[in-house]
Amino acid sequence: MKTKMLKKVRPAKLLLAEDNPADQLTVERALEDGRVECELTVVENGTQVLTLLRNEAPYEDARKYPHPDLILMDINMPIMDGLTALKHIRNDENLRHIPVVMLTTSDSSTDINSSYEDGANAYITKPVSDSGFIDAVQKLDRFWFRLVTLPDAPA
Repeated sequence: MKTKMLKKVRPAKLLLAEDNPADQLTVERALEDGRVECELTVVENGTQVLTLLRNEAPYEDARKYPHPDLILMDINMPIMDGLTALKHIRNDENLRHIPVVMLTTSDSSTDINSSYEDGANAYITKPVSDSGFIDAVQKLDRFWFRLVTLPDAPA
């Protein structure tokens, strides 16, 4: 049996919403170590997520800050948490097409259920080990950027 990996047309645009610098670095390293070809933008709270997605200051340049292909969002962030940001994304017809994966340390059934009820496309509990993170990121890459056909942004 032959295994053939599908090729991406361009690097994926990934938005990471994570307030913990150590977790930001872990995701960045996992992307590098997993050889995931992507353009990563990092913000630290839900307010920054919405500001970037709406191309408001300081993210006015839509060419520099286009809509991401996928958002990885922590639940527990300051100023605006991930669940609140998710609700805003799903209630905005210009943003609701963007897949959102909750990537968090919480394995609470309340957080899991709330995430799906509010429109999350997937929920991943952060792996503890570096190798677990690399494996999770590689699987995200294979699924979201090689297997799935993502929608175009609304015109």
